[in-house]
Amino acid sequence: MRTTRESLQWQTWVVAGLCMVVDGADTLLNGGLGGGGGVVLIVAVLLVDATLATPARYSGWVAALHSVFWVVATMASGVNPGDDGGMLVAGYRAGAWLRGLPAVGALLALASCTVATGLLTGSSVDAASVVELIKVAVLPWLVGRYTSARRAYLATLEQQEERERRDAQEAVRAAVAEERSAIARDLHDVIVHHVSAISMHAGAVRLRLSAATAGASGAVPTALEGLRSVETSSRAAMVDLRHLLDVLHGTLPDGARQPGLDNLEELFDGVRKAGMPAALHVLGSPREIPQSLDVALYRVVQEMLTNALRHGDASGVEVTLTYGDAGLAVVADNRVGADARPAGSGSGRGLAGIRQRVGVFGGRAEHGLRPDGTTWRTTAVFPLTEDPGPQPRAGAGLEAGRT
Repeated sequence: MRTTRESLQWQTWVVAGLCMVVDGADTLLNGGLGGGGGVVLIVAVLLVDATLATPARYSGWVAALHSVFWVVATMASGVNPGDDGGMLVAGYRAGAWLRGLPAVGALLALASCTVATGLLTGSSVDAASVVELIKVAVLPWLVGRYTSARRAYLATLEQQEERERRDAQEAVRAAVAEERSAIARDLHDVIVHHVSAISMHAGAVRLRLSAATAGASGAVPTALEGLRSVETSSRAAMVDLRHLLDVLHGTLPDGARQPGLDNLEELFDGVRKAGMPAALHVLGSPREIPQSLDVALYRVVQEMLTNALRHGDASGVEVTLTYGDAGLAVVADNRVGADARPAGSGSGRGLAGIRQRVGVFGGRAEHGLRPDGTTWRTTAVFPLTEDPGPQPRAGAGLEAGRT
C-alpha cells in the first residue's frame, strides 16, 4: 500500500510539473516577458499550476484558484493568461475526486471563469464561446466523473468476484466437511455394529469352551457355531468397509447400492446370532421412499441395534417401523439391567449420528429412559412430505400398535 501511495504522489508531481512547463512556455511564447508584468504573470502561472500537486481532497479549492486566476489575470492583462493545461487538469480533478455540492460548485466556478474571460477579452457569446466553455470546463469535469465511476465499477466487480470465489471455496469446504461427516457416521455404524456382534460371539464361544472343558454335553458344537458367527460378522464388516472405501474413492461398481430397509432382516439375524433376541415390527402400509432416506433408515436401525448390543441386557430389543400419513417413525426399546451400563454412557457418537441423519431430512430424534426406569427408548421420526404439518410427540402412540 505504501508503494502505491508513493507512486500516485510521484505521478501527481509529474502532472503538475508538466502543466507548469507547458503553461509557462505558452505564456512565454505569447509575449509573457514583454515587461515586468509579463514576468509576474509567468511566475503566477507556475505557482497556480504547482497547486495541482496538492492532495486530492483540495481539488475543489484548486479548481476555484484556477478560475479566480483566469479572471484576475485577464482583467490585468486583457488577454488569456495561457493557463489552459492547468485549467483542464483542475477540471478533471474536480470531476474525479469531488461529490455532491462541491463537485457542482467546482464545475460552476470553471464555467463562470470561462465565460467571464471571454467577455473581458471582447468575445461575443456565440458558438465558438460555447465550444470553448465545453472544452475548458465541462469536458474535463465529465471525463473525471467517468473515470471515477468506472474505477468504482471495476472495484465493485473485483469485490463481487472475490466474494463469489470465497463463497465457492466455502461451499466446497462445507460439502467436503459434510461428506467426511457422512462417511465418518457410516464407518462408525459399520465398525461398531460388527465389532459389537463379534465381541458378543467371542464371549459366548469362550463361555461354551469353558463348559466343554468341564464336560458339558453339546458345548463344543455350540462353540463351533459361535465361531462361524464370528467369521460371518467379520466378513460382513469387511464387505461393508470395502463398499464405503469404494464410495470414498469413487470406484463404486455400476448398480451397486448401500443397504436399505430390504436388508433389515439380515441385520436382525446377525443380532440374533450374537445371542440377543431381536424383533422387528412393521406397522402401516410400506411405500416407496427415496434411496437416501432408505439408507439413512437402515443406518439408524443399525445404530439402535448396536446400542442394544453394547448397553442392553440379554432380554432383547424390539424395533417398530411405522409408516404414517405424513412421516415414518422408528422406535427401539431395550431393557437395561441394573448391572448394565445405561445407554448413552459411551462416546455418544452413535446417538449423535442418529440425530444428524434425522436432521438432514428435517426430522427429529429422541432418546432416554422410559418412566419404568429400565427400558431405554430411541425414537427417530422422518417426514415424508415437504410440509408434514404438526407431528405427534416422537414415540407417542406407537406402543399400542406393537405386535
